[in-house]
Amino acid sequence: MANSGKAISDSLKSLTYDAGNTNKPDYRELEFGSPDSHLRPRPEISSSSSSSGSVSGRNENGLPFRSASRRADSGGSINNHSGELSVNSSPKASAGRSSAKKSGHTRSYSGGGTGGHSPVNSGGSSATSPAVNALPTGNICPSGKILKTGMMTSRSSKSDVLSLGARNYGHGSIIGRGSTTKSPPSAAGIEPFLPNIPNSNSSRRLSMDSEELKKVGTEHYRRGNFKQALSYYDRAIANSPENPSYHCYRGAALMCLKRLIEAVKEFEEAIKLDSGYMRAHRRLGTLLISLGQVENARKHICFQGNQPNPNEIKKLQAVENYIKKCTDCRRVLDWFGVLRECDAAIVCGANSCPQLFACKAEALLKVNRLDDADVSMSNVAKFEASCSLSCAQEKFFGMHPEAYLFFVRAQIDMAFGRFGNAVTSIEKSGQIDTRNVEIALLLQNVRSVCRARARGNDLYKSERFLEACSAYGEGLRYDAMNPVIYCNRAACWFKLGQMERSLDDCNNALLIHPNYTKALLRRAATYSKLDRWVECVRDYEVLRRELPNNNDVAESLFHAQVALKKSRGEEVYNIKFGGEVELITSLEQFKSAVASTGVSVVLFKSSSDMRCKLISTFLDALCTRYPSIIFLKVDVGESSIIAKFENISIVPTIKIYKKGNRAKEMICPSQEALESSVKHYSS
Repeated sequence: MANSGKAISDSLKSLTYDAGNTNKPDYRELEFGSPDSHLRPRPEISSSSSSSGSVSGRNENGLPFRSASRRADSGGSINNHSGELSVNSSPKASAGRSSAKKSGHTRSYSGGGTGGHSPVNSGGSSATSPAVNALPTGNICPSGKILKTGMMTSRSSKSDVLSLGARNYGHGSIIGRGSTTKSPPSAAGIEPFLPNIPNSNSSRRLSMDSEELKKVGTEHYRRGNFKQALSYYDRAIANSPENPSYHCYRGAALMCLKRLIEAVKEFEEAIKLDSGYMRAHRRLGTLLISLGQVENARKHICFQGNQPNPNEIKKLQAVENYIKKCTDCRRVLDWFGVLRECDAAIVCGANSCPQLFACKAEALLKVNRLDDADVSMSNVAKFEASCSLSCAQEKFFGMHPEAYLFFVRAQIDMAFGRFGNAVTSIEKSGQIDTRNVEIALLLQNVRSVCRARARGNDLYKSERFLEACSAYGEGLRYDAMNPVIYCNRAACWFKLGQMERSLDDCNNALLIHPNYTKALLRRAATYSKLDRWVECVRDYEVLRRELPNNNDVAESLFHAQVALKKSRGEEVYNIKFGGEVELITSLEQFKSAVASTGVSVVLFKSSSDMRCKLISTFLDALCTRYPSIIFLKVDVGESSIIAKFENISIVPTIKIYKKGNRAKEMICPSQEALESSVKHYSS
């Protein structure tokens, strides 16, 4: 113990301030490794210099220095915020440490905590601290000082480790007053010191983290990775929700992802946080133009204090002008004019306006282009309902913008026979815009048509066809342009044997909806009852192209073609629907088959040739598709006389005969060329 005390005394003497020494101790030379420290870190600390933090005595101004040997109540250890400083400027001090080490007492240092601290020399004799950003984290304790037994009762498992303390670091604190400690477990089993970060510093660090997130998101945005960019902007907003620029950047990413309504809300949030945020105003104005909300767009493009972009002003005025013209054309029922102005507004810049696409769909419906109207209305689903926005107060054609979408959808559903959907759509429209007369009238008509159609269907199922005709007629009084009601009534007239009336209703339905398959089937059947075979074959051929895999249509076409041939006085040679391609084995059989008044397609093949096998299989398929044509096969190996008679030298060869005369010859044809020729001669 005496040797230990003497070593301490010698160490303190070596630290005593010399008034003649101009190298005054300066705490700024200590190395602070914490990322939150506002002091500049030094590359390394030498314990041999006088800049050891604090020394005993007074400076030249008479002010006391902080004591570096202030003993703690529990054994004389000196508390320090940032690790233990090695004091080995004298040989005696080194000797003291050596004796302490022999006694089994070692010093532990914490360098694995937060702030980038690195381990400091433990128990060695080096006079130089490591050249790393390491805060001193231990206590200055005289070498060889044995801790009191009472101090170790609560830490019996760590009796040879000097405690760094977890609460009060007293006058040895380098950071300053008011510092408290956090004590996460370190790798060395010691609770390291981690000072609390003041609120101002914490906010600044959080802001820096958000800025980095924004920068990474912007890099993804520039590369076109909008989903990844959005995820980084989301994280930045989560860290700093009050930063308007993050909301603006997020809105730009949402625009590129076509999530337009979310984008509008983000720009609005940015403006709410900073009412003078020009970039958010400009972007929101441009987005509102694309949504067709010209009045709202003008408020942001021409925002006070902002110099508007001339191109944006020009686009705004053009879109506004086209929408006004479209409204005027719709008012006078000039539906072709509506189509023209709608297309112009969309091309000019309002290419995300659902109301303009709905208006185009309504105009197409009125000019009997139902399929195009359905396609145009499906485009509305690509854009979110802009009318749900808080800024959407503009009306379209005198209606609430969202109500107008349901209004048009109800009309299209009615035309396609989706009566239940039509009722739902028009009721929603009426709930949104309760005072609009046009909506109220359509709501009444839709309900009346649906009731009449349901009653007519029930009567038809009961085979009360005449009463069903009356019920359907009542529905047509409320909606004179409904092709489904016309087609249903045509079925009733057909059952009643009134073919001319049935034909009239079919024609009316097809006039409204030219591609209405059910009406076309009903008209073809009506033509067959009227023995109008030319029109019958024409309708079935259209249906055959529309329904290539429908066997009933193919058979009906076959019988209509046969009936047409018979009506013209042509001989029908041994043909039947669904028959296989006939194999010709004799010259007489061949001459008789091709002499028919119809069209004959003959394949000259060889059973050993792979190309012949492929074309033969395809010919079997054509036989089903074109039942009015006679398909024949001739094997040149088994029927060499026929091959010599027809001068066949290359197989496969196709010859087409019409009324006994050769019309076309094809050598090694492709499947596409063969079917094209067959189709040509079948008409």
